[in-house]
Amino acid sequence: MDRVFIEGLEVDTVIGVYDWERGIRQCLRLDLSMAWDNRPAAGGDDLSKALDYAAVTARIQAFATEAHFLLVETFAERLAEVLMAEFGIPGLHLKLTKPGAVPAASGVGVEIVRGCL
Repeated sequence: MDRVFIEGLEVDTVIGVYDWERGIRQCLRLDLSMAWDNRPAAGGDDLSKALDYAAVTARIQAFATEAHFLLVETFAERLAEVLMAEFGIPGLHLKLTKPGAVPAASGVGVEIVRGCL
């Protein structure tokens, strides 16, 4: 299976378990690798058969704007569900980083794999 990827996408959202986090927006960095058969799109040079990463990016940004989760785990799981359902993605690998959450680290977060890659 081919893969379409988006790397280093930064979105602002309400995320965190502490009271002070509930009143601010914080940056999350996302790296996605999504299973997709690119042959139909490539065969006819046809965008309608491609996984449109611009549309996926716009959906991720809209999701982040609306989200208000405590855990990065919940954000990642719900986002994966949305993307797979709305775009018909058969599998994805999502790495979600919360920069600055631990002062001694450049970032912390989760990686999830759903479906077949």
